[in-house]
Amino acid sequence: MANMTLTKTPMPEQDPKVRARNFKEVTLGYTAEMAMEEAGRCLGCRNPKCVEGCPVNVRIPEFIAKVKDGDFKAAYEIITSTNALPALSGRVCPQETQCESKCVRGIKGEPVAIGRLERFVADWYRENINAMPEKTESNGKKVAVVGSGPAGMTCASDLAKRGYAVTMFEALHTAGGVLVYGIPEFRLPKAIVANEIEKLKAQGVEVMTNMVIGRVLTIDELFDMGYKAVFVGSGAGLPMFMNIPGESLKGVMSANEYLTRTNLMKAYNADADTPIIHSRAVAVVGGGNVAMDAARCAMRLGADKVYVVYRRGEAEMPARLEEQHHAKEEGIEFKTLCNPVEILPDENGRVKAIRCIRMELGEPDASGRRRPVEVPGSEFDLDVDTVIMSLGTSPNPLIRSTTPGLDTNRKGCLVINEDAMTTREGVFAGGDAVTGAATVILAMGAGKKGAASIDAFLSK
Repeated sequence: MANMTLTKTPMPEQDPKVRARNFKEVTLGYTAEMAMEEAGRCLGCRNPKCVEGCPVNVRIPEFIAKVKDGDFKAAYEIITSTNALPALSGRVCPQETQCESKCVRGIKGEPVAIGRLERFVADWYRENINAMPEKTESNGKKVAVVGSGPAGMTCASDLAKRGYAVTMFEALHTAGGVLVYGIPEFRLPKAIVANEIEKLKAQGVEVMTNMVIGRVLTIDELFDMGYKAVFVGSGAGLPMFMNIPGESLKGVMSANEYLTRTNLMKAYNADADTPIIHSRAVAVVGGGNVAMDAARCAMRLGADKVYVVYRRGEAEMPARLEEQHHAKEEGIEFKTLCNPVEILPDENGRVKAIRCIRMELGEPDASGRRRPVEVPGSEFDLDVDTVIMSLGTSPNPLIRSTTPGLDTNRKGCLVINEDAMTTREGVFAGGDAVTGAATVILAMGAGKKGAASIDAFLSK
């Protein structure tokens, strides 16, 4: 008999006042008893819409049935038959707009907590078994994967399972891509990412760091070295700015830089020698998940006041509702329907304040969202000493500028066909390098597709 409780089993989390000043994980995860109770809410639909909503097609009712029975090892094996990184997707995937949005339990209550259950299973396996995967017998063919983020890791894993000799090239000094430089420790502990990298190595994937493809090696040189195909999953790490007066002042930076210093370079650790601004008051411009991450990091690094400045209303914010909720609980103030027009300096050339103008929503723009329109004469100043721009990112032009025959669109994203191949034969791509900044799970789905397409291409 199914558990017909209308609400999800609550997941324990740190008290907001405590967690706002530390980098420990906010949500603490289910116990086995909680997971089995929540799993009991699943109806085991014969035509599960939740699977259709998952970019990597996790066999959701099947794994949840095993959780309900307490067979967590079998649940893990079911999940990982299609999803190579469940501990990651269980934490950062926007389930509320994907699998959970399709759950029939959501019609008259809350959907089954699919993401929480996926996270529980992955954590249970890591803490109790953590067996490394076996290496598949080689098929004698080499493939290069550029980028070690979620797209690259997924593609590399799937190719290794098919017997390919895979080398994954990472530009930074630590593998993991956006998972290590972009997502804070309190949302995704880096030890979990490191464990997934070790699993890739056990599969036979060679991981090479400090390898900037397009500078250290070109795509052409990779082919000359014997690689039969290349997957570009290099992400979208080039930050955007507003080009308003004062953006070059000391104390203005991109969210990418701020998060990289904080996360990958461990500026949150008092023993780290990474330089970072410990601010008194911070304005984060933007309304996405990256903006929430930057704002919450600023609070944890000691700021007294942190503002999120967003030109549309709260209902239009692209950030996950959970991230907005956690940010508010931690004392971050939302300044919605506001847009910066100038950053004001003090006598030393540092940020003194950010001048904003109030906005109202007009007619829908090309994206379908109502266009924000300035309210004349409504300017006001926010007293801050740091401004973090979180306005989106685009792919770095280095690879396209050093690879003949590689076409991009007007936003600098790689153009691919239905098989994930670019305009250069043998070069495939996926994730943010193709879509622009998107979600981890969509990048993972692109990595799966890239691996399948490369396999089909090299099997001809």
